Formats: sequence, structure tokens, C-alpha cells
Amino acid sequence: MRKVVFVQGGGIGLDQEASIRRLFEAAKAEIEFEVHVAGRAALDQARDALPKETFDAVKACGVALKTKLLQPKGAGTPTAHGPTVPTNFNVAFRRGLGLYASVRPVHNMPGIKSRFTDVNFLLVREITEDMYTASEHEIVPGVVQSFKIVTEVACMRFFRLSFELARKTGRKSIHCIHKANILKMADGLFLDCFRTVANEFTDIEPKELIVDNTCMQLVSRPQQFEVLAAGNMYGDLLSDLGAGLVGGVSCTAAINHGIGVKVYEAVYGASHEAVPRNTANPLPLILPAMELLKDLGETTAAQRIQKAVESVLIEGTIRTRDIGGTASTTQFTDAIIAKM
Repeated sequence: MRKVVFVQGGGIGLDQEASIRRLFEAAKAEIEFEVHVAGRAALDQARDALPKETFDAVKACGVALKTKLLQPKGAGTPTAHGPTVPTNFNVAFRRGLGLYASVRPVHNMPGIKSRFTDVNFLLVREITEDMYTASEHEIVPGVVQSFKIVTEVACMRFFRLSFELARKTGRKSIHCIHKANILKMADGLFLDCFRTVANEFTDIEPKELIVDNTCMQLVSRPQQFEVLAAGNMYGDLLSDLGAGLVGGVSCTAAINHGIGVKVYEAVYGASHEAVPRNTANPLPLILPAMELLKDLGETTAAQRIQKAVESVLIEGTIRTRDIGGTASTTQFTDAIIAKM
């Protein structure tokens, strides 16, 4: 029985966890969860939002399945005069574990309507630096300066992982997404590192694409892409765009890589105030959970769940409300289990 840390962030994550537990049991997955809390789930227990015990458990285990970490109740949008909450818990969680790349598989799912077919690419996003270091200050009232941080060390590590993933998944090309025509130093360094690493992987065709052209190409002919490697900000924007190409946030997952640590993450979460109990779609956590099973060698269990999910979606009679139905989380899970 393989132990996996389950990081519970609260809200619909509680409904998603219940669904995953039932699916793993039905699929006979040899996985044992050790549950730790973070985000609002930790605050609700009068604990730190990012408990040291949670970080220690993930580091010791090396693998985790994570729901979205909810911010405190009433948290608003940060302004130039300071954030209304101290930090984004999900970003802080990644930093605390030293996670440096987030991989989003973007592909069509049977039974989910989308504008495009035959889409199948990986979006690999660097997640340690760029604009998301949030290095900014107010020079004088009304003038704010933000810094884009790019380092050779982080870029080289990121691109080696990107090329290794391309090779491992049998993909023959990889696009570096940049804006080096304008940001000649910051994105210029990013692009130089890409070219250097590309020389180490002669079986993978390196391609370069400016980010604005990438957006146009994605909404025109997304089938041309196999792997997109992007910095933190561009990757954040493109990952949501990619999800939109194949049916929305319920159709993708995130696999975050660190040194000796991998965190499989739901990219969508919400409070029970926004999404009532037992009405959430569990797919945002089912999809990364299936990736986890595959990587841990539980291929049979992953395939059983995947085939059952696809069967339910194709049949189309039982769906949660976000994908055009009225089923509860429990009913949707029941339907998947019945197909196994």
C-alpha cells in the first residue's frame, strides 16, 4: 500500500476528497491517504494557514494530491496600497515545497463539448520567478514599480524538465513562449537558456513563438502544438486559455514538480458559499488523481477510472450542473463507480 499525502484546502475540496476515496476503493487502487490541511481548512481549525506539519509530511512522502487552497472568508482583491490577505496560499504552498514547474495536460475529453477536436498538448509553466515574485513597491504616490525576475539557474532547470517530459511522452517538438522582441534582456535570457538546453535534446525539435502570436495560434489551430514551455505569467494565462479550448477548468489538471517532490493539484476550487455542498464536479480532482495513479504504477486502477468517467460523460445523462446537468457530486460518483 503506497502512502500519499492528501492536502485538503476546504470548500468543495471536501466533496472532491469523498469522491476520490470512493473511486480509489472501487478501482482497488493500492493507495493510502494521510490527510493534512492548509488554507481555509487549516484556518477553520484555528491553525496556521500553511502548517509546518503539512510541508514536513509532503517532503517526507515525496508525493501529494491537493485540492485548491481557499483564501479566508471575505478576502478581496489586492490593491496598490497592499493586499487584503497576506499572500496567495496556493503560491506560498508551492514556494514552501520548492516546486518549480507546473504541467497542465490539455486534451479533449469524450463527452465534453468544445470548439476544437484532436487537441493534445502539455503546457509547462515555470512557477518560481517572473512577475510572480511579486517584487514591487510604490516609488512615490501614484507610481508603482514591479520587477520581472529571470535567472539562468531557474530557466535551465525548467527547460531540462520540459524537454525530458517531451521525450518521455513521445512528443517530437516543443515551443518556447516568449516576448524577447520587447523584453530583450529578461525574455532574451529565457530564450537563450531554451536554445542551450535544446542542444542537449537533438531528438526534440525546438520552436520559438512570441506569446501574443501563441494566443492567436491556440484559438486558430491548437492541434499543431505538442509542448508549450512558458514563464510564470505567460504560462498562467495560457493554461487557462488551454483549458477553455477543451471544455473548461473541469477538463484539466496540474502536476507540480520539485526536487524529490511532486504535487498533483486540482486547478479549480470554491467555497461552499459559492458552490453548495454535494453539488461540485469532482473531475478537477479526479483528473490529477488519475495522473498520480499512472505515475505510481497503478495503471490498471487509473484505466478503470478513466474508462468509467468517459463512459458516463459520453452517455451524458448524469452530469453535475457546471457541465450541463443536475446531478450531485455523490450521484456523479455513483455513476462512475457503476461503470467500473
